[in-house]
Amino acid sequence: MKSKLKLHGFNNLTKTLSFNIYDICYAETPEDQQAYVQYIDEEYDAERLTQILTDVVDIIGANILNIARQDYDPQGASVTILISEQPVTPTESQIEESPGPLPETILAHLDKSHITVHTYPEIHPVSGIATFRVDIDVSTCGVISPLKALNYLIHQFDSDIVTVDYRVRGFTRDVEGKKHFIDHEINSIQNYLSEDTQDAYQMTDVNVYQENMFHTKMLLKDFELDNYLFGDATSNLTAEQRKEVEARVRHEMLEIFYARNMPN
Repeated sequence: MKSKLKLHGFNNLTKTLSFNIYDICYAETPEDQQAYVQYIDEEYDAERLTQILTDVVDIIGANILNIARQDYDPQGASVTILISEQPVTPTESQIEESPGPLPETILAHLDKSHITVHTYPEIHPVSGIATFRVDIDVSTCGVISPLKALNYLIHQFDSDIVTVDYRVRGFTRDVEGKKHFIDHEINSIQNYLSEDTQDAYQMTDVNVYQENMFHTKMLLKDFELDNYLFGDATSNLTAEQRKEVEARVRHEMLEIFYARNMPN
């Protein structure tokens, strides 16, 4: 399929990226568990999330119409940005199946629809496992795919597990009246990820090509227990306790990655 189409009127295709990240941690005492939730709540408050989404707006070339944001009690935050259309002729790099910019190389060029983010800090008082989840949805209409924002988003969060869904809906017509249900080539979401990300994660695709639905699951390859400990657990665990906690954290990660409860 050609990357550029001569259309009759506006490009009516809707492209939606749903991006979910999970950060896993172990906090041994109730005090450390609450401290972890408070740390996450402050690190990713509505103000920080608004800045991240504003950068995403720049990457996909949108114009901000309205921002609604909210911090929640006892924890969590949400931000919704309404964005507007301003047609711009895209460059080849903006529509090809390739990684988007990293945080230090923000670009701009197209537009429209909305971007939302919600955070879900959660901790289990018995197991000591804390899970921080971020859900981001980027929906655009037009030429540029929101997949171009994926690289930036992954590098903005400490992501142990990532699930990405991408779907193109609707259709647009060319000047001859032929319907086009997708306007760019895509074989895998993985092709939009930078080399360092591909090297860092174990990845699995579940794609339904005939429905223009693409799904990629990512699990961090390297595991160093000290990166998952918070508070007193960073120095107070015995060798036997460290072994037990490592098994517990790994088990949690696998259950989230495979989206099912698994025997211990």
